Amino acid sequence: MALEEYRRKRDFRRTPEPAGKKDKKHAQKGRSFVIQKHAATRLHYDFRLELDGVLKSWAVPKGPSLDPGEKRLAVHVEDHPIDYGDFEGAIPKGQYGGGTVLLWDAGTWEPLEDAAKGYAKGHLKFLLHGKKLAGGWNLVRLRAKGGDDGDNWLLIKEKDEHARPGTGEAILEERPESVASGQSIEEIAADPQRVWQSKEREEKVDSFKQKLRRIAAAAGKKTAPRASKRRSKVAAGLSPAKISGAKKAPLPRAPVKPELATLALEAPRGDDWLHEIKHDGYRVLAVVHDGKAKLFTRTGKDWSDHFPPVADAAAELPVGDALLDGEVVVLEPDGRSSFQALQNALSENRGEDLVYFAFDLLHLDGFDLRGAPLVERKEALRQLLAASPSASEGSPIRLSEHVQGQGEEFHRHACGMGLEGIVSKRAASLYRGERGKDWLKVKCLQRQEFVIVGYTDPEGSRSGFGALLLAVYEGERLVFAGRVGTGFNQESLTDIKRRLDKLARPRPAVANPPRGALARGCHWVEPKLVAEVAFSEWTHDGVLRHPSFQGLREDKPPKEVVRERPASPPAAKETAQKESPKRGRGKEEMEVAGVRITHPDKVLYPGEGITKGEVALFYEAIADRILPQLANRPLTLVRCPDGISKQCFYQKHVTDQFPSSVLRVDVGEEQPYAAVDSLQGLLALVQMRVLEIHIWGAHRDRIEQPDYIVFDLDPDLGLAWERVALGALRVRERLADLGLTTFLKTTGGKGLHVVAPLSRRLDWEEVKSFTKAVAESIVAAEPKLYTSMMPKARRQEKIFIDYLRNGRGATSISAYSTRSRPGAAVSTPLAWEELENPDLRGDTYTVQNLRERLEALSSDPWKQFFKTKQSITAAMRKSLGC
Repeated sequence: MALEEYRRKRDFRRTPEPAGKKDKKHAQKGRSFVIQKHAATRLHYDFRLELDGVLKSWAVPKGPSLDPGEKRLAVHVEDHPIDYGDFEGAIPKGQYGGGTVLLWDAGTWEPLEDAAKGYAKGHLKFLLHGKKLAGGWNLVRLRAKGGDDGDNWLLIKEKDEHARPGTGEAILEERPESVASGQSIEEIAADPQRVWQSKEREEKVDSFKQKLRRIAAAAGKKTAPRASKRRSKVAAGLSPAKISGAKKAPLPRAPVKPELATLALEAPRGDDWLHEIKHDGYRVLAVVHDGKAKLFTRTGKDWSDHFPPVADAAAELPVGDALLDGEVVVLEPDGRSSFQALQNALSENRGEDLVYFAFDLLHLDGFDLRGAPLVERKEALRQLLAASPSASEGSPIRLSEHVQGQGEEFHRHACGMGLEGIVSKRAASLYRGERGKDWLKVKCLQRQEFVIVGYTDPEGSRSGFGALLLAVYEGERLVFAGRVGTGFNQESLTDIKRRLDKLARPRPAVANPPRGALARGCHWVEPKLVAEVAFSEWTHDGVLRHPSFQGLREDKPPKEVVRERPASPPAAKETAQKESPKRGRGKEEMEVAGVRITHPDKVLYPGEGITKGEVALFYEAIADRILPQLANRPLTLVRCPDGISKQCFYQKHVTDQFPSSVLRVDVGEEQPYAAVDSLQGLLALVQMRVLEIHIWGAHRDRIEQPDYIVFDLDPDLGLAWERVALGALRVRERLADLGLTTFLKTTGGKGLHVVAPLSRRLDWEEVKSFTKAVAESIVAAEPKLYTSMMPKARRQEKIFIDYLRNGRGATSISAYSTRSRPGAAVSTPLAWEELENPDLRGDTYTVQNLRERLEALSSDPWKQFFKTKQSITAAMRKSLGC
């Protein structure tokens, strides 16, 4: 398109955008890329690739996605000059594209084929090396339809280690900031200094109005705000400009998203962690500006009027601008914070009892500190609070102290003092405003929020209600989690009952309400209220044991209430793992179902942070599901000694290294194959870092007679998921026509498996001949959609119906086995109706979410698998000509 169209649309006397010119120096080797978030008439993302001396440009309305299943419309627009790749700022209203532009991502791109030819034919395949986006991508031009005169393309993420299936817009929500300034688009729009000018423009355009704007802006920067005297008190010891990673930026106008902690099983080891007491109150972000302060909850609600003494104390801090993160609590006489005491203080207007424990400093006097290491942010916070005029007068704002290293000992002492737990934070971590493993919460007692979905009638002399009925969200569904009947006083019984009466509904909001006798006396309410509950543990049925009510939470939306599951902490750095010879075995291993798991903190899935110990606990939790599928079958194993990011290998034969819990199966070869028939055998495979379990189609007692057949639907790269689902239905229909009942499961990869159990009669050759004939009959009916030929060249735009897994010695991935791939996907049995789910993919279910799925299911989709008695008959084989 060159740059004529770009220049025609803009008046460079009124817009700060560069006029630019075609850059001949980069015409052959230029490979930069940029994505600019553009809040014009409609918010969109401009995707630009440097090619032939210009930036080839596409407007992507919904923005890029790391989900390969998301095909994002990309409207081809005019070429832009190379120097537009640095543009971040405001385009004046009334000009073409008027609005705010944020530099969302930038880096280099690498074409996988001839770039010029790919662009000309309408299919660019390339790698991105950006700060947010990476890996393989495709830009594919759509065929023009009748009446469509636009140049429309699709932007599609390749399935690789950088992909995040099922995440939709998550990357846009998780990383909204500029890669150049670290600011949000709202902060850029609010900053008068962010109207971008190139040096060339500053030299050529110097109107009287522009001079005035620059003088006024400069004067504004020099003019001290009303709180300048306060700032001078800390200037000598605290300079935000000297903090590494600090960026000059205005105070955020909108509340920022708080950093959230992940529940962990134990405190992380190593000196690169800071450990704080877990406070029991309301999370609050304190915004200080020009001698005034506002307090916001984690969801952005202004609660300044809830905690006036804290707001007053924050306004007195010796700063012009600041943003603090902390927790408002009330302390018991023994020094412990108590959520119930906090609620009592608020209801009785005892503001003098409130204490704000500040544990982070995100902004200070014109500098955004979120890109600075935590240890430096906390030191700046310590200096700021120490310089406060009321520091020695019992200020309600206090520093949340920490210890460095010694996490296990700190946690033990915290629990011994009756505290709720601790929060462990990486000393070098940045503040990203998301939930991750840089912050971990390690509890003493289990405790979390629950949605109130109903209540029971009171008994005896009690008034109000007997117990609250509780639930948690699993996806979009509410799942019943039990009831709590202790921890109330007369005042709370009366207050909560009054609220419940206003929310009455005739039917339960939960997907699995109590039935029969358990449902007697239950009254249901709209899921609007959230309660915090302490309890001893979850039962196998997914309900609470020994729960105790702690209070209502008004700072957390019901939709955010999910079952919290502990994760193993990240492994400490190697330097922090050097130990003395006296170190106990318990720190080097864990025991799961009586099986010793060494090095449980070894990370096997780096992208997800999933450890060897977590894989062992995963298999323990689903043992009743996976063991019937693989028990006593010969196995082929995929072992990953150093996790999926390093070398993995297949292993068929058992060596002397295998423990006795792993059985030996003679299949007629020099060495036996492995088999398991117990949880101990399965966990022994985990101990050996087995991440894939592939099974034969026969049991070891009748090795020559297969007892199930499997068809693997393997789509060509980039083929729509709907085609895969349709292929599975075609196989199902064909086998149903022959008289066979089938079952469905994901592969944990990009496809589906259609499986039919058999009563064992035929031998391997007969079964393989039958499955080949079935596959070929489907291909013959629709040759443009399917192939039964293995070569890649025969699979283009088709689904490969792989019947070869039904031969002797061939294997298929076991149902409920993990896969040695990024994402930690699990091969998962499905009900046929689930193919109608538009969000389903072959790798939808993972180590991290499978247990939630199983708990939410009303029945096992493969409940009838082992009860189905059927055989491949002579009539079936004859009808197929085999």
